[in-house]
Amino acid sequence: MPSDSVSRSRIRDGYAARAVEYTELFGEIEQMGAVDRERIAVWSDGVDGRILDVGCGPGHWSAFLAERGCEIEGLDLVPEFIATGRSRYPHVPYRVGSVTDVDIEPGSLGGVLAWYSLIHADAEELPVLLRAIRQGFQPGGGLLVGFFDGPDGEPFPHAVTTAYYWSIAGMTRLLEHAGFAVVDSDARVQDGRRPHASLSAVAV
Repeated sequence: MPSDSVSRSRIRDGYAARAVEYTELFGEIEQMGAVDRERIAVWSDGVDGRILDVGCGPGHWSAFLAERGCEIEGLDLVPEFIATGRSRYPHVPYRVGSVTDVDIEPGSLGGVLAWYSLIHADAEELPVLLRAIRQGFQPGGGLLVGFFDGPDGEPFPHAVTTAYYWSIAGMTRLLEHAGFAVVDSDARVQDGRRPHASLSAVAV
């Protein structure tokens, strides 16, 4: 089995085993930080066209954007998360899959939200995912990525499965190599949590 398939299976199975627990802890938009909600809301206001929520989990961010009037679809590897999203938010379309294996028409996307959904991709996998995301964009489309701030590509024992830190500079380089231009960045440290970072970028 190819290594990327092994990685996807590891991530899918890890989250599937804890889908109920994860949804109880993080599955409601009210459980998300106010700063994150504002960041994603402001970003979405600048997106023109369909948004794909990559790694949507139980679907709360997709529903949040749908309620703001965005044309949105949620995508996730974990069937249990997609079932939860469809049950809770039947007005929002969701599907099971990865950006590397679903049929995304080139130029069909105005935006992609990847909020902590790329954290399990290592230094070899992440560029592949970013290139796959870029192929779906129309020119000028917007990407928002949330991730853990730290030394580039350094692994750490995430509660579900191994995850990786990236610095803002390192993630910027990866995005530029994939065909994006970074617009702005955000970083903060909160007590008891790993350092947070996010980058907004446009397809060039």
